[in-house]
Amino acid sequence: MPHIEAVFFDVGETIVDETREYGTWADWLDVPRHTFSAVFGAVIARGGDYRETFQYFRPGFDLAAERERRGAAGQPETVTEEDLYPDARPCLGELAQMGLRVGLAGNQTARAEEILKSLDLPVDVIGTSDGWGVEKPSPSFFARMIEEAGCPAESVLYVGDRLDNDIRPAQDAGMSTALIRRGPWGFIRDDHTVSSRCLFRLIGLADLPRLIRGDNPGS
Repeated sequence: MPHIEAVFFDVGETIVDETREYGTWADWLDVPRHTFSAVFGAVIARGGDYRETFQYFRPGFDLAAERERRGAAGQPETVTEEDLYPDARPCLGELAQMGLRVGLAGNQTARAEEILKSLDLPVDVIGTSDGWGVEKPSPSFFARMIEEAGCPAESVLYVGDRLDNDIRPAQDAGMSTALIRRGPWGFIRDDHTVSSRCLFRLIGLADLPRLIRGDNPGS
């Protein structure tokens, strides 16, 4: 087993529960929330990009432009303490107390990055696709994460809910991985050839520090 020195987390549906935020997008599109969720799930189930959901209701939808419009209308995307999964902050804090380097790294906007920083989470690094100038699943994103971790790739554990954007590319980069089963991707998508290579498979974050201690004697 690799000796874990750093743990990085995806953001959406790993640290942050995005249920409320996607609900506000349904409201913005003026469609029932359960209808938006149904189409969202169908897009994911067939392996499509989640952004296709918006196109279904409004062809030609420009997500970046609509984010600007929402902001101008006083309805910007946001993340609050209440949007964090209840086990997120305690897990991050315990890992930090264990002497591990802890980070967040996901496909988020510059605005989301500033909001995450304002939450004062017990992490050493907050990296986003906007801030790093590259998106998952690009190998360059994971190379940057390893650089920020400051240790060999095999000593970095990446925790995420998506096999395509999180787990597979992290494994390809030589990182250890933990798949968390929550959020739509965690329940709808599976690929045993990828998930079977995970160091851990989780249903939440509460047990992660204990599992790492089991692999890191003396931590």
